[in-house]
Amino acid sequence: MNDDRSHSPLLVLPSTQDWMQGVLSAKVVLVMYGDYQCPKSAGVYKLIKGIKRELSGSFGEGYLCFIFRHFPQIQIYPHAQRAAQAAEAAAVQGQFWSMHDTLFIHQQQLENGYLVEYANNLGLDIPQFLKELSKQVHVDRINEDIESGCKSGITAAPVLFINNIRYTGCWRITELIAAIVAASH
Repeated sequence: MNDDRSHSPLLVLPSTQDWMQGVLSAKVVLVMYGDYQCPKSAGVYKLIKGIKRELSGSFGEGYLCFIFRHFPQIQIYPHAQRAAQAAEAAAVQGQFWSMHDTLFIHQQQLENGYLVEYANNLGLDIPQFLKELSKQVHVDRINEDIESGCKSGITAAPVLFINNIRYTGCWRITELIAAIVAASH
């Protein structure tokens, strides 16, 4: 069966509302839809960390803008939604990327007790963090990311868009770097 959605453009364009490392005016904007509990998402996370290091060394810091959008697959991964909420709760305290990294590194341990431990290790205000998790303050923000992905034909994470075009190549560093460099010309 041919899946026409594999060539879908990114319909909700990157904006300052997104979690980003870099600037929107970069030559290449890489958008990842990911799930903190999904092993494939963790693999792509590791790839992107390597790619960012390599490209900033070769082309400078302003070459690549990386954006992360939540796409928890709660039907497969029971802790994915809570982990996304923990990242958002950490963001309120200026620690989105630190929590983001921690969640991917420890993706086998995403139960509530671990999330509190990670928040504590990052020096977060724990009562505030717990209050936001228990009241599910950030669910709407996560749902906006999911809806934006669905509009672009995403049904499962991880998915990458390079300059608003869905990446359908191999999930290896050489192929991804080649696609990113090609997109910048």
